[in-house]
Amino acid sequence: MSLSVAIVGLPNVGKSTLFNALLKRQVALAANYPFATIEPNVGVVEVPDERLAKLAEVVKQSEGLSKLPPLIPAVITFTDIAGLVKGAHKGEGLGNKFLTHIRETDLICHVLRAFEDGDVVVTGELDPAEDLKTVRMELILKDVETVESQLERSKGPLEKAKREMLSKILSQLNDGVMVNSMELSEDEDELVKELCLITAKKEIFVVNLSEEQLKQADKLDYAAKLGVDKKDLVYINAKLEAELSVLSSEDQASYLKDLGICESGIDQMARLAYGKLNLISFLTAGEIEVRAWTIKKGATAREAAGVIHTDFVKNFIKAQVIGFDDYVSIGGVKKCREQGKLRVEGKDYVVKDGEVIEFMIGS
Repeated sequence: MSLSVAIVGLPNVGKSTLFNALLKRQVALAANYPFATIEPNVGVVEVPDERLAKLAEVVKQSEGLSKLPPLIPAVITFTDIAGLVKGAHKGEGLGNKFLTHIRETDLICHVLRAFEDGDVVVTGELDPAEDLKTVRMELILKDVETVESQLERSKGPLEKAKREMLSKILSQLNDGVMVNSMELSEDEDELVKELCLITAKKEIFVVNLSEEQLKQADKLDYAAKLGVDKKDLVYINAKLEAELSVLSSEDQASYLKDLGICESGIDQMARLAYGKLNLISFLTAGEIEVRAWTIKKGATAREAAGVIHTDFVKNFIKAQVIGFDDYVSIGGVKKCREQGKLRVEGKDYVVKDGEVIEFMIGS
């Protein structure tokens, strides 16, 4: 299972600079003019997970290995969407094409500019709240087009219930309400999924600050200004993240410490995106690799096995489960089994985040 995130915002807010930093290499064209990004750039980024290194140390010691096994973290796919402008839903600035790319992703990451830089052109006013309002309105207007088109097609007597649902959704869209803020019935929710409405997607918010602003980020309250949940917002300085991306992990940590910053904005952003879609990781640990696997919160053991290989679903027998803390503190699977900390669970067991699992699969 993968998570796909659309990086969205007005031109020159720092999207491509952020994208370059996310990938730790310059793959997007970061230029100081609108529409520098003509095609969406897509890349895979690791989700930070400190548990993997701890598991690898335990595997090395318990199995008597000469070196640590490879670490394979969970990943997120990021798509850098070219800057939207007013009228994007009508095709302004190639907007129709870019809005289609957003539709194909799972989560929207709004990048909002709060930094001042005379060398970087500002599209509109330097006001993150207004920028968010502009982008959201374009997404809403695109959904209005989609719903109106469906209403035109649903004219038969058997379509009455569907038309009523569409009319209800359309009325709220016309009032400027995002679908993700609407109270929908199960049937309405299914219809929204069928139509792939853009504003039904969950959102996170990245406010791009200057380096000086970033040092005072704990005193800022852009969540209130934007009218969003504080838990869904991350402060970054995109240029700083780009500089950090070419440094080693040790140098990154030292650089951030000198700036009085606890954690990279990109790390915060990746964790936020992962959790926003109710995703968790179960872990596997062995000589070949130590790996984090992505599942939806609430997934069963059989569903988790299917993430490793689809054949595991039909051939599932049982799962051997160890809590992460037990695995690390006791010293691996053999000692956990000896001390009764290894549990055998069936196909309907609900997997918890961070559990170390080995699946028993039949032929």
